Amino acid sequence: MKITFHGAAQTVTGSQHLIEVNGLRILLDCGLYQGRRSEAREINRELPFDCSTIDAMILSHAHIDHSGNIPNLVRNGFNGDVICTFATRDLCSAMLRDSGHIQERDAEYVNRKRKKRGEAPIDPIYTEEDAVKSLQYFLSIGYDRPYRLAPGITVTFKDAGHMLGSAIVILDIEDEDEKRNVRLVFSGDLGRTNIPIIRDPSIINEADVLIMESTYGGRRHPANEELTDELQQVVEATWRRDGKVIIPSFAVGRTQQLVYMLNTLCHDKKLPDLDVYVDSPLAVNVTDIFRLHPEAFDKETLDYLTQKDPDGDVFGFQRLRYIRHVEDSKALNFLREPAIIISASGMMEHGRILHHLKNNIEDDANTILVVGWQAPHTLGRRIVDEEPRVRIFGEEYSLRAQVVVMNAFSGHADHDELIEWVGKFEASKPQHIFLVHGELEAATDLKASLRNDLGYQNVEIPERGQSFKV
Repeated sequence: MKITFHGAAQTVTGSQHLIEVNGLRILLDCGLYQGRRSEAREINRELPFDCSTIDAMILSHAHIDHSGNIPNLVRNGFNGDVICTFATRDLCSAMLRDSGHIQERDAEYVNRKRKKRGEAPIDPIYTEEDAVKSLQYFLSIGYDRPYRLAPGITVTFKDAGHMLGSAIVILDIEDEDEKRNVRLVFSGDLGRTNIPIIRDPSIINEADVLIMESTYGGRRHPANEELTDELQQVVEATWRRDGKVIIPSFAVGRTQQLVYMLNTLCHDKKLPDLDVYVDSPLAVNVTDIFRLHPEAFDKETLDYLTQKDPDGDVFGFQRLRYIRHVEDSKALNFLREPAIIISASGMMEHGRILHHLKNNIEDDANTILVVGWQAPHTLGRRIVDEEPRVRIFGEEYSLRAQVVVMNAFSGHADHDELIEWVGKFEASKPQHIFLVHGELEAATDLKASLRNDLGYQNVEIPERGQSFKV
């Protein structure tokens, strides 16, 4: 069996791992790479394999850095099944169309500049139409339901606890060349325990090969129990300054988590007298999809929904308003009273959040509340680093608003949680571990703990394009 790591190798984006076994080529994830615009475009446009030779694709979850290049995969000749959970398929229906729209808008923006320089126009990586076409290739299976992918190869999904529908992928393989049975486990993105809405990550007790994320290697998150109190304190402090809380948030998962927590604060009468706006058409659509999948909710959320929530909706309360239309979004620019505005994108590179930042970043009464990891070279990272001046829509603005970073909102397990999860492989310990989806420093820290604390010696941190035979 051969594994080639085409993405999320020594970085936290663009997940793509190719498994070659029994004459088949199986792709784990097909995500978009996010980073410098020119570099990202080149990496995303030119997939590093012949798409027509991929027999099947297994998708761990719907986040764009894992799913976002599926339309390009199909556009370039892939004709197999994209296997995922039911919730992941529904989320991709909204997210991939939105991504296609962004690709088209980005190409239009670049082409305006190229036209002024007398250069030929470029095509988008894929279009919204391409995204819609790709959806016909999706095949959904439930958690804990083994599916025969091919003779001698079975795939099973376990809950990864990272976002709605996220899965740990288990491939049970009868390796014809080596005449042995191999269990390959791909962690996908592992979540944290005791976070709102979704269940805790499943425990897996046996594997021969482990491909594992390392996003927060070497770092520890604050306790989840402190999260709601910290959110309340940030909101109240901003309200007392008569300011607004601007929250750049990923439309999928993070926005729903924030809404759930603000819901509980509101019903516990701990939220100041202010309105909450979710200004993202994608987040609105995704929240509707969340409502369709209570089978993925944890017990606490189901209990709150059925026993405690007076509105009967964990994603809605009286002070909350979802914004779809552009006119309503523009009207938020004229708000003079305190408010909370949650808007996409989470890394502040696209979408309506740019307008809210432009209109609020130079007022020191306001707070920019960062609740997710910010990739290098993004506007979000520059704001987290508190650069005194930042560019938005090509114009410079002074960063005067307060910047608060709350890492506890992360949907990723931290260093100790990752080590604890690996420590549960008791029936059969993996003989090969590959650390992906992490910056080199994070993966190196995690590798050291896997060796020193758990005794694993065969731990690799692959480079992009590097192959291994196992």
